[in-house]
Amino acid sequence: MVEANGIQLCTEPFGDPAHSPILLIMGLGASMLWWEEDFCQLLADGGRFVIRYDHRDTGRSVTYELGRPRYSGADLVADIAGVLDAYEIPAAHLVGVSAGGALAQLLALEQPKRVSSLVLVSTSRALPAEPELPPPSAEFGRFVSSAAVDWSDAESVIDYLVGYSRMLAGGRRPFAEAPVRSLVRRDVERAHDFAAVQNHNMLAEREDLDASLASIAAPTLIIHGTADPMFPIEHGEALAQEIPGARLLLLEGAGHGVDRADWETIAGAILVHTAETGRPAT
Repeated sequence: MVEANGIQLCTEPFGDPAHSPILLIMGLGASMLWWEEDFCQLLADGGRFVIRYDHRDTGRSVTYELGRPRYSGADLVADIAGVLDAYEIPAAHLVGVSAGGALAQLLALEQPKRVSSLVLVSTSRALPAEPELPPPSAEFGRFVSSAAVDWSDAESVIDYLVGYSRMLAGGRRPFAEAPVRSLVRRDVERAHDFAAVQNHNMLAEREDLDASLASIAAPTLIIHGTADPMFPIEHGEALAQEIPGARLLLLEGAGHGVDRADWETIAGAILVHTAETGRPAT
């Protein structure tokens, strides 16, 4: 546990603290377990100091009363810097997936000196811009509108999250249900209050930041699945066009998130990107 911005966040490091640091930022509604240990170890074995952490209201981090989160999206951005402060790291490579990538973009805009580079996985713009991008797929919409879950029943939550993961996988590859169900069960059983994650749905979008993604100076790598049902491929392409010098890596047939089948590809791309843009750890 670390102290960050007056609250307790659960973190876990991998590798040698003398190596170049990478902070992994999961999407909203997900704890650090979704950065699976073997994936983190791939990065650590490549000579990086890797940190994963639980957002507020996930895992073992601070948990709030359901329906009364008492924090904002801006606080989640500040938590990124707070974790770096707790480890006495002045700047790190930020790797964010889904909304975690949006949080990373915002920190790169607000505190650019803290960001050595960005890797944005299955992510969309953190700020509104033109043109509008395609909405989630019809499959995504059908699942969200029809799936039922009893948040007071752990088994119901597990079944729901496995179904959600299956839908996010995009449908073009076999879905490995057994390992996903095992991960979801560990996540639910580990949480202080697994129902509290619903507080993330109450967080308003940022409207106080007068900035443009074109002002992001951090070297940026964008990784996006061609079958992403939440953020269709146009979202990744827009980021690559709007962030100066950004590179785009497409994962053929991949859905939303970090699929086990792509671990070697994603980890390898992150290691190359962070080697090219590395700053000495302090």
